[in-house]
Amino acid sequence: MGKINTATIIPAKTDAEIQDIAVLADEIWHQHFTDIIGEAQVNYMVEKFQSYPALKEQIEEGYEYFKVYSGHTFAGYTGIHEEDGALFLSKLYLHKNFRGQHLSTEVFRFLTDLCRERKLSKIWLTCNKHNENTLNVYHHWGFITVREQKADIGNGFYMDDYILEYNL
Repeated sequence: MGKINTATIIPAKTDAEIQDIAVLADEIWHQHFTDIIGEAQVNYMVEKFQSYPALKEQIEEGYEYFKVYSGHTFAGYTGIHEEDGALFLSKLYLHKNFRGQHLSTEVFRFLTDLCRERKLSKIWLTCNKHNENTLNVYHHWGFITVREQKADIGNGFYMDDYILEYNL
């Protein structure tokens, strides 16, 4: 087991904070997902979903972003959206140097507390079928795979995902 750190989770509100997330997203995605979906799809998905303009547009549509710190170091981020009495966990990513330190578990606790405050009944998310370590983490937390989804995201690329739910 890695050492246990305490996460600090702060809403990302300013343009500089959103830019920080976009820069970290680019690094994380290229490091983590290239072996799973290939560099061309990583480049496309970063631009379409994780770039500064994409994040800004999502925020205008009601998404919320939070920066995750380990001590004073920006270690990751999460993005959420309320939909039909549930919380869509759009993004939860940690830099490779901070994985295995239970920061994601602290983010999960933060999100479940947020759901209780907002009277939301569940958290749901999509996860690539071949992202085995991440799927194992979600299942460890009590998420259940409820269905599969293959979504055309343009440019000949697809997201081939499981949809997971956690009922509160």
